Amino acid sequence: MEKKKHAQPTKLKIRKGDLVKVIAGDSKGTQGKIVEVLVEKGRAIVEGANMVSKHTKPNAANPNGGIVKQEAAIHISNLMLVDPKTGNTTRVGRKKNEAGKLVRVAKKSGEEIK
Repeated sequence: MEKKKHAQPTKLKIRKGDLVKVIAGDSKGTQGKIVEVLVEKGRAIVEGANMVSKHTKPNAANPNGGIVKQEAAIHISNLMLVDPKTGNTTRVGRKKNEAGKLVRVAKKSGEEIK
């Protein structure tokens, strides 16, 4: 019998471009937009959060090389969506809109998340 890998959530609550707040870890309290979502790993890269120092060799873009600060991935359980209406963090629900399409909604305000 084959061992199963960790089951990932079928539908992630966050998407690229969402405004999120980091709720745990070294970058706790930092707000930023999601630059990239790594679905297979269950992680996301947030603008300005979880900064790490990366040593780079000299190349065309950076002729001297050196140490570059860049964002590292954060697990999605440590991120929480910021409500578009109130600006506070909120959980995410899903509802059908007037057109019958399933959309994400903020649990606190009931506002649709674009």
